[in-house]
Amino acid sequence: MIYALLDKETLLAKDVSLSDFILHLNTIPNIVMLQYRNKNASLEEKKSDLIDIRKIYTGILIINDSIELIDYADGLHIGQEDRRKYSHEPKVAIRLIREKIGSKLLGLSTHNKEEIAEANELDLNYIGLGAYRATSTKSEAHVGGEDLLDIAKSSKHPVAIIGGVRIDDSFEAPIVYKVIGSGLYSTLVSDLDDRA
Repeated sequence: MIYALLDKETLLAKDVSLSDFILHLNTIPNIVMLQYRNKNASLEEKKSDLIDIRKIYTGILIINDSIELIDYADGLHIGQEDRRKYSHEPKVAIRLIREKIGSKLLGLSTHNKEEIAEANELDLNYIGLGAYRATSTKSEAHVGGEDLLDIAKSSKHPVAIIGGVRIDDSFEAPIVYKVIGSGLYSTLVSDLDDRA
């Protein structure tokens, strides 16, 4: 199953509208989740984008980090640093986040076996694990490659593998989701060029 990553900064850099991107996603089979990430916008802009996404996307919508907007999404994804803003004690942090989001989906980024072991003790719906391959959009990410496939097996949660993942990649459980960002943009940009 595909977990699409919509990064607003990337859309702006590639001069692609939010609606064009979502309409493009709707043509790709097996996209079950969409994460909206926008690190630089105001809460009002993010809220507006989430409302616009909801008008044309019917799958599961995850908001990245902005817990204040959980009412406009089906779940929240947080990174390790954002988790620490709630508490340096992982169980306390996730309990505090759960108090705010209730039973909505909650995902946590992980990068190694130690973080997965820690996540196994937490009330999560899935973990993100990466980076699988190098990408042009996240040059600072540590690439785990095939080793990630082995450490993913230690997760008791479903795994969303991220970083250079391709639509035609195939993974075994517990890897359930292929997180794809840049690969979706490149096919869309070529489609838009063909229409121009």
